[in-house]
Amino acid sequence: KQIKCLTKISKNLIKKYKINIKNILGHSDIAPLRKKDPGEKFPWKLLARKKIGIWHKLNFKKCNELRNQEINIKDNIFFKKLKKFGYIVNTSKRNELKKIINSFQRRFRPELIDGKIDKECFEILKSLISSK
Repeated sequence: KQIKCLTKISKNLIKKYKINIKNILGHSDIAPLRKKDPGEKFPWKLLARKKIGIWHKLNFKKCNELRNQEINIKDNIFFKKLKKFGYIVNTSKRNELKKIINSFQRRFRPELIDGKIDKECFEILKSLISSK
């Protein structure tokens, strides 16, 4: 019931205020160092299918194949891309960077939130950037 209501309200607001669906964000997207909500159980993928917010283009099988695979890039390349996508990354503190990764994972890879950059995270991010 809540998600149906959220969908209806969101669609009305998007239409009324001409909001680009790429600008539909959660608290943790804006303030990942302070906020964890709406959390990994929030149905971002479902909402994206209803044109409320965005989702990546990788399928579930591909994601599972890439999950936990080490990636041969420097972390700063991932964070540069994350910044290009729209996350605020203005820290070099390891624990804060981990919170930012956790926030990204909570939104786009809720099956595993471990604060580690793997091939799956990198490919999800690349997919999101290419869809912008």
